[in-house]
Amino acid sequence: MTGKPAVLGSLRQLPLLEVLAPLAVFYGLRWLGVNQFVALLAGSVIPVVGAVRGLVAERRVSGVRLFVLGTMAVTVAGSFVTGSPRALLVRGAVLTVALGLFLCATLFFRRPFLYEAARSVLGEEKQRVWERNWDDFPPFRQLLWRISLIWGIACLADAAIRVAVALLLPVDVVPVLDDGLLVVTLLVLLAVQRLYGRSFLRRNGLRLHGVRLVPLEKA
Repeated sequence: MTGKPAVLGSLRQLPLLEVLAPLAVFYGLRWLGVNQFVALLAGSVIPVVGAVRGLVAERRVSGVRLFVLGTMAVTVAGSFVTGSPRALLVRGAVLTVALGLFLCATLFFRRPFLYEAARSVLGEEKQRVWERNWDDFPPFRQLLWRISLIWGIACLADAAIRVAVALLLPVDVVPVLDDGLLVVTLLVLLAVQRLYGRSFLRRNGLRLHGVRLVPLEKA
């Protein structure tokens, strides 16, 4: 389904250690009797180290990594000001709402996020096919706009749920629920994208064969 290469490419690049290690650190320290604020702060160091390591390894300034570091700095500062560990818990919501707003903003660009994200993980030959799909098939363009909008709205909804969870539920259960929500959101989005995308293309007499769009009668 359209956009799937981009999503799967991003998931393959996601370091599992940076997802699971903060949970292990937080719950390990809580088991040892460390207070919630210190345990959350210790767990948050791991993504920061990963972001810094990425900046050093790439030898260039990455906007995404800088945003992660900036968000971490703001939430840590806020938690010190408020004296509450819940300020650290809303970091995930800040990242998600920013992604949602960016996805919605790309709807006003020449091409939406999903087109560019998928193109960036394709080889040179497949990139040319992807570009021809965009140029030659209006339904393909419509679908990418719509799927990008769905992802943007879903990210904003995800962020709202994260804020509610962080502010209303016991602090000790929030970190694992936060990661669980990420998995659920991605699975639901991938399922919706696949089913809706196939149905939309079929209604317009098309289907994807790899990354190439072909008329149904030739499929």
